[in-house]
Amino acid sequence: MKYLLFIFISVLQLCSLDFKVASYNVENFFDLHYDKTEYKEYIPNTKYWNHRTYNTKLQNISKVIKDLDADILALQEIESKIVLQALLKKNKKYRYSAFYKNKNSTVGLALLSRYKIISYSTIKVDKYDKYSRNILKVNLKIENKPLTIYVNHWRSKKAKESKRIIYAMALKKEIDKYPNTDYIILGDLNSNYNEYETFKYDKKLNNTFGITGINQILNTSQNGNLIRKNNLKNTTQVHYNTWFELQKNERFSTKFRNSNNTPDHIILSTALFDNKNISYINNSFNVFKPKYLFKKGKIYRWNRFTKNGYSDHLPIFASFSTKQQQYDFLKKQNISTKKENTISYLYDKEQISNYKLSDVTIIYKSNNIAIIKKTNNDKAIMIYKPPLKLKVGFIYDFIVQEIDTYNGLKEIKKISNIVQKQKNSHFKDLYLDGSTIDLKDEKYLNNIVYNIKGVYKKRYLYFKNKRIRVYFKKGIKIPKDGKKISISSGHLSIYKSSMQIMLHRDNDFKIF
Repeated sequence: MKYLLFIFISVLQLCSLDFKVASYNVENFFDLHYDKTEYKEYIPNTKYWNHRTYNTKLQNISKVIKDLDADILALQEIESKIVLQALLKKNKKYRYSAFYKNKNSTVGLALLSRYKIISYSTIKVDKYDKYSRNILKVNLKIENKPLTIYVNHWRSKKAKESKRIIYAMALKKEIDKYPNTDYIILGDLNSNYNEYETFKYDKKLNNTFGITGINQILNTSQNGNLIRKNNLKNTTQVHYNTWFELQKNERFSTKFRNSNNTPDHIILSTALFDNKNISYINNSFNVFKPKYLFKKGKIYRWNRFTKNGYSDHLPIFASFSTKQQQYDFLKKQNISTKKENTISYLYDKEQISNYKLSDVTIIYKSNNIAIIKKTNNDKAIMIYKPPLKLKVGFIYDFIVQEIDTYNGLKEIKKISNIVQKQKNSHFKDLYLDGSTIDLKDEKYLNNIVYNIKGVYKKRYLYFKNKRIRVYFKKGIKIPKDGKKISISSGHLSIYKSSMQIMLHRDNDFKIF
């Protein structure tokens, strides 16, 4: 009997199927038919958009699609079925397809599939906005197992967050009708995976009191924390964002002003982890980035002047299977009792709780921040809104309950069990001599630096044939351009992926 059962399971595994799902915003792929909804630079048969440029774009995007080799591919920013059919002709493995475009919109959505599409429809986003892009819902069957894919292209960040929340609410209303089903939310959501963190101080975007469509409405976060795989055991009302499977510096599908951005997503329902029907293949998410999609270190987007390029987005993909998967979900961390606890360890983590730090010195404090450090062999880190009882020049033990990263800068957000120990009269020995280190090296982030002299001009300090941006906190009198300044206690931080020195207090520098 056991032998027969083994044969049965083996046959099932042989019959199982792995498949790849991908999403790609192809950036303004228009046809050559004039519809009066085109952007002006894409009006057909003009200097910038004609048979030659159309065919170049077609060849380029078709190459990406071929090399990406996805079994199911969602596309955003294609104008028409004409473009879709041209792409299908170049990529004949896709026997099935679906397309949607609001007649008033400039571009539409498509899904290409090797597997049979059972049906497709659209989810109305905003009945009061005739230009809104509805969500494309596609029902497929793979090995006779149902899978639903929601293809999205949310409002851009020219609009405030309230506009993207409308998309999220329309989608949430739909998926709530079908609990415990296998579905994938993908496409260009024009939101970072951690949008509620990255936009919260942006007055141009945050008109929703910190609420975002992708995080709080779609529940990719809960109680202020982003959902991880271990959270999926406890509830079916959340979604897992696959960006977490990449190292932080690898998380980008677009670049804006040299900063990594993640507008494109593959977001998973909890049912894709229940080992029934279709399952997600753990850690299969990635960004497709062959060398030809880059030029001079930048994403090789379409350029209307050179009449060549691809897109300002990179494709993303993930794999799924009809075979059961093994999931090794992380367990909740216990309080660490190792004597060697370091601040450096926190830089390798995105979320942590109950992590004990001992013998750390408060080396700097001003208003809403404090900087702590153990030794010059360890990193420094900032505590945001530190307890009042923390005093500069004293050594402490405490438990780290929450960490965060804001604009690339690691910070501690919450501590407990504070124990004050002895005074450290030599705490300034933990400062770094800025004249002897590379101030552009991110390993020195959050350190306090001194002995930096130069000329201040237009937000930059010029010294020794180098320059670094200087940011003065509100209330500090900024020196006039051309003045020589000397920094005695500058906070090394980061701004738009570039290192900067932040001055929190008037006495952090002097003019000479």
